[in-house]
Amino acid sequence: MNTAELLWAGADAQARALRAGELTSRELVAAALARAHAVQDSLNPFRVLRDAGAAADAEAADRRLAAAGPDEAPLLGVPIAIKDDTDLAGEKTCYGVDPDAFGPVAGDGEMVRRLREAGAVVIGKTHVPELMAWPFTETERHGPTRNPWDPSRAPGGSSGGSAAAVAAGVVGVAHGSDGAGSIRIPSAWCGLVGLKPTRDLVPLEPLANDWHRMAHFGPLARDVASAARFLDACATSDGGYLASLDEPARTLRVAVSRHSPPGTLPGLGAAQRAALDRAVELLRAAGHQVTELDPRVPAIATEYVLARYLNGIHEAAAALPPAARLEARTRGMARLGG
Repeated sequence: MNTAELLWAGADAQARALRAGELTSRELVAAALARAHAVQDSLNPFRVLRDAGAAADAEAADRRLAAAGPDEAPLLGVPIAIKDDTDLAGEKTCYGVDPDAFGPVAGDGEMVRRLREAGAVVIGKTHVPELMAWPFTETERHGPTRNPWDPSRAPGGSSGGSAAAVAAGVVGVAHGSDGAGSIRIPSAWCGLVGLKPTRDLVPLEPLANDWHRMAHFGPLARDVASAARFLDACATSDGGYLASLDEPARTLRVAVSRHSPPGTLPGLGAAQRAALDRAVELLRAAGHQVTELDPRVPAIATEYVLARYLNGIHEAAAALPPAARLEARTRGMARLGG
């Protein structure tokens, strides 16, 4: 597999190729950055690209790879992208707002620290809508981020920049955050594997506003194995997610639902239903206990979610620097949240 093909193969395949000595991290990261620059004007996934910083990090990863043991870090030398609601040392965290209102942060967020400790090379920070408030990714200042499958369409949001970067073959896995669909929506719209994990599985620190505990961090990936590597790199558990794909450590109880909660619009098309049915078959074949279950969600649950969503936007707006100026639609949502 050549370097261009490897960009589309996912983070798991990239990590294995790097470990096998088929290429260097410098070569892979250079290819990822070249691809990022090639699609930036047409798709607009990134707020900032770290050409010099990523190249230096790739050189350090190559030194680690040369001395790596069999259980070395799961993302060693692999290029990734970070959503712009999370601290990355030396860069601004802008939440989709005017970058001029912010200064560079001194240190990494805890999740980013763990990913970099696991060898990941961060090539850039991806676009979000203002305050991660919308299921699309577009701002007046930065313009729209577009869907690689059809640039006339949106990639979803609020992790739309991360989704576009993965779907366009720039990186094999990217970070996202999800309070009310912000990983799941862009993953669905861009044909990716997206996971909103269990609460606190991926650390949020120093994120202060988590939409009243609705917000979680997780991966957007080209395949399940790449998402598993992401979790092995940064989860607060003992990991083992990648290994469990081949040999499950324990039998799971899995509930399968085709039901949408009250007040939501999505339904299953034929292709999506077939994919869900195939996932059920795979889980049962692996020995897991799978039960068809449609939980009865009361209509008032939608009101609870809406209150936390709107007030989360209100609190995020109140915490911005005085120089930050929001778009009219975001200010309106913040007022409702108050």
